[in-house]
Amino acid sequence: MKILDHLEEWIVTFLMGAATLMIFLAVAHRYASGLPIAGVQDWLLGLNFSWAQELCIIMFVWMAKFGAAYGVRTGIHVGVDVLINRLHKTWRARCIVFGLLSGALFTGIVGALGATFVWDNGLHYAVFHLVGLDTGEVPEGPTTPDLEWPTWAVYSAIPLGTSLMCFRFLQVCRNFIRTGELPHHDHGHVDGLDDPPNVEVNPYSMGDNLHYRDLKIRDKKNDRRKGDRRASRHTEGGEK
Repeated sequence: MKILDHLEEWIVTFLMGAATLMIFLAVAHRYASGLPIAGVQDWLLGLNFSWAQELCIIMFVWMAKFGAAYGVRTGIHVGVDVLINRLHKTWRARCIVFGLLSGALFTGIVGALGATFVWDNGLHYAVFHLVGLDTGEVPEGPTTPDLEWPTWAVYSAIPLGTSLMCFRFLQVCRNFIRTGELPHHDHGHVDGLDDPPNVEVNPYSMGDNLHYRDLKIRDKKNDRRKGDRRASRHTEGGEK
């Protein structure tokens, strides 16, 4: 079970990093191929990056499906709970459990239909061919235009991602029944950033004093002025 705790983060992080790198290489290749550099230009023109766009689209599809499962687990998905929160505690809990089970039912149906579609779209042929069984009239299935990958491998994001989403609904429902708490995501929180410094800021000031560095400079100037005033008063008092 611990392996599934952060499965979505691993998949989405890997796909996002790979897609970013692939887009960068494709753009850099397209730009560098236009530079009239002897030898280098011919070598770059010999490289084929026409499949990069199709691969990135496939990666974004997989990111969306597994990102949806991550949203269920962390509570990112938007929910209209104004009426539910006004209900009695018992009825509120029942409505939440009903909503979570409805989400699990819907995603389970979509996952089952997606698995059937992938099986009929070429996975059936691939499995029979892998184990050495007679494929008969089982269709091999179409392939993608550029990469020429079997489309069932691309469409597998539907049953896999949606089934994981169904599992997350059931997991959240189980935890809610046991603890009475739902996952909550603070959209204003950014991981890795420390809390802002505890300084007083005048939002109505016309000057640009909202930066922490400017505030420190202003405080130093004020302290220096106060020290000068005290020194002048002490001098004046000594003269008298």
